Amino acid sequence: MQHKHRFFEQLVSAYANDLYRYAYWLCKQPTVAEDLVQETFTRAWKAIDNLKDEKAAKAWLITILRRENARMYEKYQPQLLEIEETIVADDYHNEPDEKFEKQQLHQAIMQLPADYKKPLILQIMWGYSGDEIAVQLNLKLATVNTRLFRARQQLKLLLTATTSKNSPHKSSFDGGHTK
Repeated sequence: MQHKHRFFEQLVSAYANDLYRYAYWLCKQPTVAEDLVQETFTRAWKAIDNLKDEKAAKAWLITILRRENARMYEKYQPQLLEIEETIVADDYHNEPDEKFEKQQLHQAIMQLPADYKKPLILQIMWGYSGDEIAVQLNLKLATVNTRLFRARQQLKLLLTATTSKNSPHKSSFDGGHTK
């Protein structure tokens, strides 16, 4: 039992920040992301005995978080709040161009087919190698590499089309060139 507690504490300290970052990327709401991480660790604690390979803990936690996100949004009804402009901090993250480009990238990734989106997110958000993605998604390495290549190609097309349609100014997505 003592080993179980110590191992779980190690999981929390090792992956809490990464899980929060991923949850925030998925939902774009700090409090919802915190709830997702909390529920992920709650479910992980209840099922800790089901984890057979300690090396697979990261992938296991990601899977729990993804499923919990899906569960949460099945029942989640967001509250709409009015925020005064003065409450928003004045830093470069709130600059319109910065927010616009991040929003474009997020929307473009979300438009990708699931077969391309999943391996791309595992690679760019979690830093998984092609081999690790293949294991996580039960695919061959060649399939993963093909999907990553196609995902990037589609992402590039989506961003180029979005940037040229929506913005008369230069964007870092297209190398600063307008078309």
